[in-house]
Amino acid sequence: MNITAQNTVNDWKVFKLTNDHGMSVKILNFGGIITEINVPDRHNNIENVVLGYKDYTNYEQNPTYFGAIAGRVAGRIEGASFSIDGETVNLEANDGPNHLHGGSEGLHQVIWKASNFQTVDEVGVKLIHTQADGIDKYPGTLDVAVTYTLTNDNELIVDYSATTDKATAVALTNHSYFNLSGNLRNTIHNHQVTMNADAFVELDEALIPTGQKRDVTNTTFDFRNGKKLEEGILSTAPQNLIADHGYDHYFIFTPNEKGKIVVNDPDSGRVMIVSTTQEGTVMYTANTLSDALPLLEGNSKPYLGVCFETQGAPASLHHEGFPTVRLTADETYEKQTVFSFGTES
Repeated sequence: MNITAQNTVNDWKVFKLTNDHGMSVKILNFGGIITEINVPDRHNNIENVVLGYKDYTNYEQNPTYFGAIAGRVAGRIEGASFSIDGETVNLEANDGPNHLHGGSEGLHQVIWKASNFQTVDEVGVKLIHTQADGIDKYPGTLDVAVTYTLTNDNELIVDYSATTDKATAVALTNHSYFNLSGNLRNTIHNHQVTMNADAFVELDEALIPTGQKRDVTNTTFDFRNGKKLEEGILSTAPQNLIADHGYDHYFIFTPNEKGKIVVNDPDSGRVMIVSTTQEGTVMYTANTLSDALPLLEGNSKPYLGVCFETQGAPASLHHEGFPTVRLTADETYEKQTVFSFGTES
């Protein structure tokens, strides 16, 4: 196990976590951004499986949220407002009339205080930040900690913790775009996803939840027995078309079962298992990704990665029956998501 830290642009630090099997993860203290995850394929070729910029200065804006911690509330909040304790909270409208991923001063845009740690079987970085009351107009001072831990079992464990001094809304996630082909060799059309989700949340034309949960049965959203992502990308189903030919939807995990997603790339043999204590995930297939962003391995293009944004549902701020994102002063927000990497023959 090994960890190194070095200064980069703007006095940011990049931490490189490496385990005894050659898997490595690079993390910036700016935005808590994962810039690289390098894992072996079936032939033990170690390659990068996430999208990241070639030049770190491009993370200053990062409109795609590559690898970043998204929050205070990840996802879209309808009308950039919600009510809590009988009071209306009016947020920054940074996505048309709506609020997206915590706003322009969200957690993806701050320098986190970072400390590293190492044991016999683990190496990691703990990031902490205090977001002041009123940042992007959110109520409450929020103390946040995000810990990235790499194990010798090729697991990247992400632990989230937060407390507030006033009732607020919190939904934290990591916004990495995964591509298991390695070094962006192919798009994610051929990635096969198996997901423990019986329902997804219907979207309107502005990608805002309608408040309706849809049964996945007999739809392109049924991943319970495995499905290639291209089925939804090429589908003419209305919900796939609304998302610009693909997925940008919140999936609700089957109740009383720990959320679990398995992603297979048949060409490289890489397998990623996503386990989480969250109640659902947004799956986004990079439908509208620009073809002009300078990435580590070449220019970006649509469908070059898939995000699994494990989190609560912002729809719960306007509709009943969704995984809540409300947090009160007497509660502690504690969530975990684990990304495990392996191969199959």
